[in-house]
Amino acid sequence: MAVKSLVKPSAYYDSVTLMLVARELVRLPGVNDAAAVMATEANKAILLQAGLLTPEAQAAGANDLVIVVSATDETIDEALSQAERLLQKKQPEVASEAPGQAFAQGYRPRTLTAAAKATPQANLALISVAGRYAADEAWEALHRGLHVFLFSDNVSIEDEVMLKRYAADRGLLVMGPGAGTAIINGVALGFANVVPRGPVGLVSAAGTGLQEVTSLLARHGVGITQAIGTGGRDTSQAVGGITMLMGLQALQEDNNTEVIVLISKPAAKTVTQKVLDQVNRSQKPTVVCFLGEDARSLGVEEKKNLWAVRTLEEAALQSVAIVSGKKDFDLSARDLSDNITELRRQLQPQQRYLRALFSGGTLCYEAQLIWRDQLKEPVFSNAPLDEGNKLADSSHSQGHTAIDLGEEEFTVGRPHPMIDNDLRIRRLLQEVQQPEVGVVLLDVVLGYGAHPDPASELAEAIRKAQETAAKAGRKVIFVASITGTDGDPQNYSRQEQLLRDSGVILCPSNAAAARLTARILEEYG
Repeated sequence: MAVKSLVKPSAYYDSVTLMLVARELVRLPGVNDAAAVMATEANKAILLQAGLLTPEAQAAGANDLVIVVSATDETIDEALSQAERLLQKKQPEVASEAPGQAFAQGYRPRTLTAAAKATPQANLALISVAGRYAADEAWEALHRGLHVFLFSDNVSIEDEVMLKRYAADRGLLVMGPGAGTAIINGVALGFANVVPRGPVGLVSAAGTGLQEVTSLLARHGVGITQAIGTGGRDTSQAVGGITMLMGLQALQEDNNTEVIVLISKPAAKTVTQKVLDQVNRSQKPTVVCFLGEDARSLGVEEKKNLWAVRTLEEAALQSVAIVSGKKDFDLSARDLSDNITELRRQLQPQQRYLRALFSGGTLCYEAQLIWRDQLKEPVFSNAPLDEGNKLADSSHSQGHTAIDLGEEEFTVGRPHPMIDNDLRIRRLLQEVQQPEVGVVLLDVVLGYGAHPDPASELAEAIRKAQETAAKAGRKVIFVASITGTDGDPQNYSRQEQLLRDSGVILCPSNAAAARLTARILEEYG
């Protein structure tokens, strides 16, 4: 197979377009592999691992687009030409329908101004553009009196503070930057799951954390009023929890919300205190999940309306208990423990390490909290709990390793792993070749915006991985959890069955999956 590349200097295309181009190229006759990515250092490392890093791609800059094809000599030039044609496909034409009727006619506005004119009744703008343009678009929306859901990241914290303060003074909500998930009045924004309406309202500074909790609630028969995403930096000292406090107050004043859930990675102490003070201004039952923090570490006494929990799973189960009229929840029967001994017997003595490949950053964080308590050796990560456990090179694992594939180093110039499985599959196949790997953990996140059928691709890759391990006389244990519901476009039950059929052990939550992997390896780890 020959490998050739095409470099387009200073050419920007959105990551989904590049994903689709790469998929089309791989389908061409004679093509073995293909990639279309921005030439960041992280993407070059991935190309190198895949055997696709040409000298031209190596020399390209971070703002350059690189298309690489591995194909037969007879087809490689035509494949690169096809890549050019795919990139040059025309965008939808701008139409001129009357305001308020345009979207029904298939009109796709190119500017926020045009969108506002087309839907004058709208009161919220969803913004997803390159980070350098995002703040300007958010200002435009706020000046029009619109609430903002700012999906874009790479927005300066100074801009975030100014946007949120301006909005708060005018009674407007800014969700983001980097807000991945929200469900407002039953409408999903960003990555979100299909969940019923019900009595629980949520405010979260963690996108996949919000998805995990709302999905667990739904699978226990409990629905939500609102799920407000704030963006991950909202609870930092610099931002001061502006959106979380506004969302909390709104839910306290909402007659339809009976139970409130607050979710964040550990917040700045001043923000934590502001949030707790606001919680105490209401008698409404409130579950506070600042991951890893309990009542003692938060410095509070649990009262009849305040519960402090350490994990996303506990947040969901405590909320279900409150709605059901119970005081507490029971975790005792939730782990798959009957076959732990049998699972251990499948591993050879050297297979003592875990490799976890996450698409959800909050799920990666939650799992590491559990492993810190249950594994003897540290868990290394590109997004570690402790900086001392940071991987020197995110493309190479060591010991127990948890990789957040949604971190910016992996998503600049390529789709998020919740959209595209390619990077995770490449890493999965890389990991099972290591003789010390005994268990691989995966999170599978469903819902709007996510891959339409992730389990199908992952199941095929897992079968291939097991074949690779078997040739070396080993077996690798695969464990997974699914964040989603049967109402999601991908259908939770179908995805679950596809993974089970490929030999994956399914757990009811991310936390349960983390506990199970720790139990399998606790003799060594």
